[in-house]
Amino acid sequence: MDQSNTAVTISREGAVALVRIDFAPVNALSRPVRQGLLQAVRELAADASVRGVVLHGGPGRFIAGADIKEMDLPLDEPILPDVVAALEAMPQPVVAAIDGFALGGGLEVAMACDLRIATPKASVGLVETRLGILPGSGGTQRLPRLVGTAKAIEMIGEAKILRAPEAVKLGILDAVVEGELLAEAVRLAPGAAKRVVSTLPIPARDEAAEEAAAQAAIKKGKGVPAVAVVVGLLRETAAMDFPAGLKRERELFLPLRASAEAAALRHLFLAEREAARVPGLEGVKPRTVSQVAVIGGGTMGSGIAMAVADAGLPVVVIERDEAAAEACGARLRDAYAKQAKSGRLTEAVAAERTARITPAADWNALAQADLIIEAAFEDMAVKEDIFRRLDAVAKPGAVLATNTSYLDPDEIAAFTKRPQDVLGLHFFAPANIMKLLEVVRGAKTAPDVLATGLAFGKKLGKLPIVSGVCEGFIGNRIYAVYRRHAEYLVEDGASPREVDAALESYGFAMGLFAVGDMSGLDIAWAMRKRRAATRDPGERYVAIADRLCEAGRLGRKTGSGWYNYASGKAEPDPAVDAIITAERQAAGITPRSFTPEQIQNRLLAVMANEAAKILEEGISLRPSDIDLVFTNGYGFPRLKGGPLFAADQLGLRAVLAEVEAAAKAGGVGSEPAPLLRKLAETNTTFKEWQRGRATPG
Repeated sequence: MDQSNTAVTISREGAVALVRIDFAPVNALSRPVRQGLLQAVRELAADASVRGVVLHGGPGRFIAGADIKEMDLPLDEPILPDVVAALEAMPQPVVAAIDGFALGGGLEVAMACDLRIATPKASVGLVETRLGILPGSGGTQRLPRLVGTAKAIEMIGEAKILRAPEAVKLGILDAVVEGELLAEAVRLAPGAAKRVVSTLPIPARDEAAEEAAAQAAIKKGKGVPAVAVVVGLLRETAAMDFPAGLKRERELFLPLRASAEAAALRHLFLAEREAARVPGLEGVKPRTVSQVAVIGGGTMGSGIAMAVADAGLPVVVIERDEAAAEACGARLRDAYAKQAKSGRLTEAVAAERTARITPAADWNALAQADLIIEAAFEDMAVKEDIFRRLDAVAKPGAVLATNTSYLDPDEIAAFTKRPQDVLGLHFFAPANIMKLLEVVRGAKTAPDVLATGLAFGKKLGKLPIVSGVCEGFIGNRIYAVYRRHAEYLVEDGASPREVDAALESYGFAMGLFAVGDMSGLDIAWAMRKRRAATRDPGERYVAIADRLCEAGRLGRKTGSGWYNYASGKAEPDPAVDAIITAERQAAGITPRSFTPEQIQNRLLAVMANEAAKILEEGISLRPSDIDLVFTNGYGFPRLKGGPLFAADQLGLRAVLAEVEAAAKAGGVGSEPAPLLRKLAETNTTFKEWQRGRATPG
């Protein structure tokens, strides 16, 4: 064994060889691991004194999958299929001892072993479709031989992760070991029979079950091409022998690996890892949060309370009076009852979660809360009253959070005598479902308070993204520019339906104007009226949305907005056309036509431009954080990787040219960001700019 390769080492216990993978942090199948495994396999296969082999990853680990960063590079020898084939061909029985995760290539390696045992907390799965690819090292051919084609379609198509006991029931694992895993593997290895999975027949097929699994996987896959490809592959190769199926798997794997969609999904996967790295928090310990309070039991406050209860924490919801508190409790009980009735929760779990929430009108009920989240009306006077009261009631060291979408958290913090304990926690509705959480760091927010906000977000199963303070933070600030330029396009000649159709063809589930109708046009209207006195006169203002609201067209809730909903679905409305025509005439605009591509490029460009300004100002730590905000909170298609990844793919010179055209249409506030201009002129991408910065933020 090459002693220079420390990623894989061999030790002996009598006639049993133990092959240990030790490549922090998760034993990914990077090149050193593949090299070390292949070398170990070849060395032990030729050693007649070895009667059994144990493959393991040390305590708490096995193999978490491929090295995602290597997927942007050309394939490098040895490739994993060759390692897996050599492992399966060993003359000695091989026991995979799985502790922790055996995902993707990790499970493919395990299925090349003769026996697979695991700790009770171990997890297995072929999750490659999450990254826009399919298992490329025999996983699509070995798994069906263990579980059948229908179950393989379900597992691979839906990227399911199974705990060890369930995997044993399905036949993926052979046993769960309650005691010492490695000792049991060493005991079993010499006497284990060779059981080569690739030689097993595929169990009898159930066409109806396969079709049901295929439809469910494709629906859950939300347009990810790899899902449909792998479903087709599994059904196609079920009638083939193993070598032919393996060849077909590789033929389909390689184009997917090189696809734009896979690159986008890899980008987002790595972006989530990077988002957890916040400068200045190294070694900072979060404060303990065991009791939470929410002020305001409306739609947002109730959703936050449910998110907290779902995470296993008790939460008090403070309402204005006893009647409001009782009504809040009734709404929450009804919400959980509906989840139980639909089968999403058992009756017992629904009852447990309901019991964790205590609606109250007495502010003394939050005196022991470790974290208090204000989720009241968006009005600074309301926030002032709440935070002054909190300053008097909350215990020392309690974290005070505001859920404001647009107001200044620093101004809110100044209402207290402890601004260091204040931060923003901007949830997205419905708060118990939406993954995104903007964690807003104020000028005086203490490092451990920021760390607490991030840890709390993770506890709730959210994706917490750090934002600095500005109007709208990261997401709403960029979204406001996106919406404003969409309205410019309408006033300049496009119809609302043309804009929405262009966005939907790009990959958005709903167009911008349909989303506005669903949310209610009166919310943004009220905000525009509040800001009218301070609006820059040099900024172009489109009043079409105001005219709609003045006509009582507030969206779906009134039956009409940008569209008419008399039929139950969004239909273009001649009345809206008339309003648009009148506004064009008043502005002296001669309408012109736009292609879908022009609409898409214009809106992508203005989003990227505002994002560049946010980066320059230090509001966002990095471009990839902005991509996460938009793919997790604003419906930006994941297969495009987010607005800045997509801008890089389009080319920043083309983006700059589009922004310059948009600036002519938009006036003040639409000018190209200096950072965007610099990147375009130096032929540098946002990704390269992020990689090249020594210290993000």
